[in-house]
Amino acid sequence: MENTRSQAKHFTAASHAERRALTITLMLAVLLTTSACGFKLRGPVEIPPELNPMYIQSSPGSPMRGAIVQRLQGSQVQLASKPQDARVILRIGNESRSSRVIAVDQNGKVLASELHYGVTFDAVDAKGKQLAPQQTIDVVRSYENPDVEVLGKESEAALIYSEMFTDAANRILYRLRAALL
Repeated sequence: MENTRSQAKHFTAASHAERRALTITLMLAVLLTTSACGFKLRGPVEIPPELNPMYIQSSPGSPMRGAIVQRLQGSQVQLASKPQDARVILRIGNESRSSRVIAVDQNGKVLASELHYGVTFDAVDAKGKQLAPQQTIDVVRSYENPDVEVLGKESEAALIYSEMFTDAANRILYRLRAALL
């Protein structure tokens, strides 16, 4: 009986070691696969320190301004409270939202919709010299329209737009960084 217990302990330890080795192997395989395809975790967007602080000029209540400020939190980028105190002025121009129906059933009920968000931006220094030319970002998302209440559909659209603002803010900051380097 003692021999059976020691064999069971040995089997359990060997099984545990094999699982651990398999887990490590799988993790390495995933890491190698994702690094080979160019995947990189998104960290904070760094703007060259000599261009700090930055001022974001936008219309009142701009969702893009909020998304950019949120994206810059935790980075080395400082935000100026007045344009004259900034070295870089990021100017958020026209922002537009629209939606369109992309699928209906035989009764005319909407099955899927497409949401569009567009924003223009450019960047200048404190003297008005162009640092990044005016550019447009367009973000498009489609979503299925489940048979739920109207409030549920509006909540889902608001959530999708929020994600679109974050995506557009990331694109703006990456383009700005590329223009400034």
